[in-house]
Amino acid sequence: MEENQLMESGVSELNSNAFFIDPVRILNHSYTRFRVSPSTYYSRFFDSLNSAQSPKASEDSRKGKRKRKKKIQSLNEREQIADRRHQEVKPFLLKAHEALLEATDLLKVLRNLRNDVCSVGECKELSQESSELSFMELGGVWQAPLCEIVLNYQQDDKTLQNGGFPLAQSIEQKVTPAFNNLVANEGSYDIEAELFNHKYIIPKRSCFYMSDMQQIDSLIPAGSDCGFNLIVIDPPWENGSARQKVRYPTLPNRYFLSLPVKQLCHTSGALVALWVTNREKLRDFVENDLFPKWGVTYAASFYWLKVKANGMLTGELDLFHHRPYECLLLGYCDGKDTHSGNSTRLNPIPDNRVFISVPGDYSRKPPIGELLLDYVPGSMPARCVELFAREMIAGWTSWGNEPLHFQDSRYFVSKTMEN
Repeated sequence: MEENQLMESGVSELNSNAFFIDPVRILNHSYTRFRVSPSTYYSRFFDSLNSAQSPKASEDSRKGKRKRKKKIQSLNEREQIADRRHQEVKPFLLKAHEALLEATDLLKVLRNLRNDVCSVGECKELSQESSELSFMELGGVWQAPLCEIVLNYQQDDKTLQNGGFPLAQSIEQKVTPAFNNLVANEGSYDIEAELFNHKYIIPKRSCFYMSDMQQIDSLIPAGSDCGFNLIVIDPPWENGSARQKVRYPTLPNRYFLSLPVKQLCHTSGALVALWVTNREKLRDFVENDLFPKWGVTYAASFYWLKVKANGMLTGELDLFHHRPYECLLLGYCDGKDTHSGNSTRLNPIPDNRVFISVPGDYSRKPPIGELLLDYVPGSMPARCVELFAREMIAGWTSWGNEPLHFQDSRYFVSKTMEN
C-alpha cells in the first residue's frame, strides 16, 4: 500500500500524522521531456557501509541519556527553552520514525531511490570539479541587466511528432533578460534554456524572478486578487554551519523584516510556510519580530525528519546542535476578503505533523507544497511562490538570487535517453 502510494505520487502516508516523501518523484510531476536524476539529487547518505546496516528504532537517541541530563544543566536559559521544545516534539518524531521502520516494503524502495533506470553513461553526474555559474556574482555586476537567457520552445508540442521524438528543426527561441525580469514558461511542456553556455531545464507552467532583495518589490502584483495564496520562504539565516561550509552567503536576520509578505498575499489571504533552524534565538525572533512585522499569525509547526537510505536517522536525535530534523513554521496572513465574509473556510492545520525523506544536496529542502494545499485559503488552483528559491516547480513562481541553481541540466536526464 505505502509502496504504491509512493510510486504514484511521491508521498506515502505512514500514519495519521506522518508521511514519507520522495522529492524526486514529486519534482518529476513538473516535467514532461526531462526528469530529475535520482543519482544527482541523492548525493549523500547512500554510502554502501551505512546502507548495509540494519535499521533500528531510534534507540541511539536514548543512549547516554544520563550523560545528556548532566549536559542539560550547563545549558543557558535560551538553550533550555530550545531543549524543552525538542522534548515536546520528540514523541511525534519517534512515532513517525518507528512507523517508517515498520513499513518493510517502503524500506526496500527507499534503499533503491538513488538508482536510475537509464543505461550507464546516459545520466550526467554532477562532479565536484564541474563548473557552475555563480548567479550571485553575475547579478552583482553592472552588466547584469544586459545578461540574456535563451528559451528554446519545442514546436512539436501541438502537431509535429516523429515517432514520439521532437523534430530537431522545430525549435522557436525567445531571448529575454535573465535578471530583474519575470521569465515565464507558460506552456504545458518543460523547456531548455541557455545562459552563458550553461543549459537549464524550466518546468512547465512556471516562472522565476532572479534578483537580490532590493528588487523583490517588483514581484508584488498590481492587484491583490493576483497575489499568492501560498508563500514558502527559506531564508539564508545567519548560520555558523553554513559559513563553515561556504555553501552560500547568509544575511543578518533583521534583513528579512523588509520582505513584503503582506503585499504579496492574495485578497483571500495566504498560508505562509517558513523554514527555520532549531536555534531558540531564531525562533524567538520569528515569533516576536518577524511574523508580527509580516502580519502573519502562527498556526502550526511541521517537521522534516531526515533519514539515510537504510531508514536510519542521519544523526542522533538528541544531539543538541546537529539534530536530524528541521522545522517548518506555518501561519496565515490575512487578505482583504478575510474579514469581509468572502473568505473560504479552511481545514484546521494539524500541529506537529512529520514528513520524512532522504536529504538531497546541502540546504536543499524537499518540495512540500502538495502537503500544504489542503490548508491554503482561496480558490484552487492556488497561486504559489517560493522566496529564496534554488529550484523551480510547475505552477509556482520562484524568486531569489539563484532560482536556477538546481535547474542545471546536469541534474536532469532527458526522457528520450531512457530505456
